[in-house]
Amino acid sequence: MKYLKLICTICYFCFFSSILYAKNPSILINELVDEASQILSSSDPVESKIIRLNDIAERSVDIDGIALYTLGKHRKSITDEEKLKYKKLFRSYFLKSFSSRLVDYTDPKINVIGEKKINEKYTIVNSILEANKGRPEVKIDWRVYTKDPSRPLIRDLIVEGLSLARTQKEEFNSVIQNNDNDINSLFKTLEEFIIK
Repeated sequence: MKYLKLICTICYFCFFSSILYAKNPSILINELVDEASQILSSSDPVESKIIRLNDIAERSVDIDGIALYTLGKHRKSITDEEKLKYKKLFRSYFLKSFSSRLVDYTDPKINVIGEKKINEKYTIVNSILEANKGRPEVKIDWRVYTKDPSRPLIRDLIVEGLSLARTQKEEFNSVIQNNDNDINSLFKTLEEFIIK
């Protein structure tokens, strides 16, 4: 009986711990949007904003997962060393691209309007970027990887039905194919973007 009570107590604790530490994808997106909005509307220097925005990306985006996805079929034909080099270059490329696009917004208003669980691994969070100063309203869907409920990560943004990860994958594939399937051509393209 004492043993049974111990088992029940452990199960009870584990059950409520998982609820306590699981983060709802919609809450994640709301928190990120609020944090980014505070950074962008602050009077901090641009360089400071970029550092803080990159910190958000490092914490909330599955950069390595996106890197492998955007490499597509080519990830099977490159060496482990080339794969490591690519992931490192992609991280720098992604962070620069991410922060440079966002830093132009002074105070984006993004409202989460719903979510749809696709399966145990993915949830789509629906949101709207409000119209502002001549910019039209934009529909943004966030593809959130939820395999680890305690640490959901963003895997893709779908802007007005267009997947940014898929678009990137097509661009990278085009660079490689147009250069005799040489992965170094992609490395060069990424390096040029990072240093400019």
